[in-house]
Amino acid sequence: MKAVVLLSVIFLIQAAAVVSSADKEYDDDGEEYTSLEVPLLPESSDFDDFLSYGFYRKSCPGVDRIIHQKLKQWYDEDNTIAASIIRLHFHDCVVRPLTKPPPAGVVKPQGCDASILLDYEGSERRAPASKTLRGFEVIDDIKAELEKKCPKTVSCADILTAAAREATILVGGPYWTVPYGRRDGVDSIGSETGLVPMGLEGITDLIERYQSLGLNLVDLVVLSGAHTIGRASCGSIQSRLYNYSGTGKPDPSMSTSYVNFLRRKCRWASDYVDLDATTPNKFDNAYYTNLPKKMGLLPSDSALYTDRRTAPIVKALAYQPSLFRLQFAVSMAKLGNVQVLTDLFEGEIRTNCSCRNY
Repeated sequence: MKAVVLLSVIFLIQAAAVVSSADKEYDDDGEEYTSLEVPLLPESSDFDDFLSYGFYRKSCPGVDRIIHQKLKQWYDEDNTIAASIIRLHFHDCVVRPLTKPPPAGVVKPQGCDASILLDYEGSERRAPASKTLRGFEVIDDIKAELEKKCPKTVSCADILTAAAREATILVGGPYWTVPYGRRDGVDSIGSETGLVPMGLEGITDLIERYQSLGLNLVDLVVLSGAHTIGRASCGSIQSRLYNYSGTGKPDPSMSTSYVNFLRRKCRWASDYVDLDATTPNKFDNAYYTNLPKKMGLLPSDSALYTDRRTAPIVKALAYQPSLFRLQFAVSMAKLGNVQVLTDLFEGEIRTNCSCRNY
């Protein structure tokens, strides 16, 4: 099991293969669901872009400890910051898919390169899709502390990736080892934030987006489970509550009691509501147990349970909480290694995460 977590970046199992080899089991209501099995991984692995677990062992020992301590200080003041950091990391990594040609002047498509942190006119950070992102000041604080100890050494991309892991731990989620060596991108294009899933997409669209990043169907369902914590704006779900598809009625894929609950919570579009209505402050698999009850907050949440391709995985994770924890670590590790920059001629090591060095 340790090998599964520590070497999770090579976990490329396809959902179809998992389902076909799994056992059929039944929930408390007698409904059939699929029991997923997690295969053992090899004892060693080569990272495609030369990331290393010991990258800062000599140049900046204690980097993990500093990131943890700083993030915990912020978390103790505001525990909602954990979900925000995980979301910030997600937005950073999924902007540019492999299938999209790079703009002129960009060396290659980029993923986890801290481009979301760059702050200037036309950057991802200032795009409409990023307007509800939080946690920039947390990363800046961690970076400032690391600059004192190890000047011009630790990249903002590595900081953000490790901070997402620490945020997961702080809310009770699993640990995984983060390999280091990412370099910071020097480009940030706001228009490309349109590629970031916002919760309104259909399953086919989401599958294609995830596949373009080297992530599979299992990763899609498991990473959606990050909605076990965090909030969404009421404005993003108003149509589901009052005028779904122009019918003047609520979305039928939501239970009546849940709709009434949300209407009470969402008096104003500017208000926020928990993504997980049952245990919003606990990292658990309640997100998946809510979906069969028609309690998915976002359209994409509800669709995971109604689509035949993802429904078996949802059911398995709902009835195997330990599997969700394990696989979340696997999928998050894979996410953190999407299209990273590692070559000395790619990107840079920013001294200030919000601006380029030149």
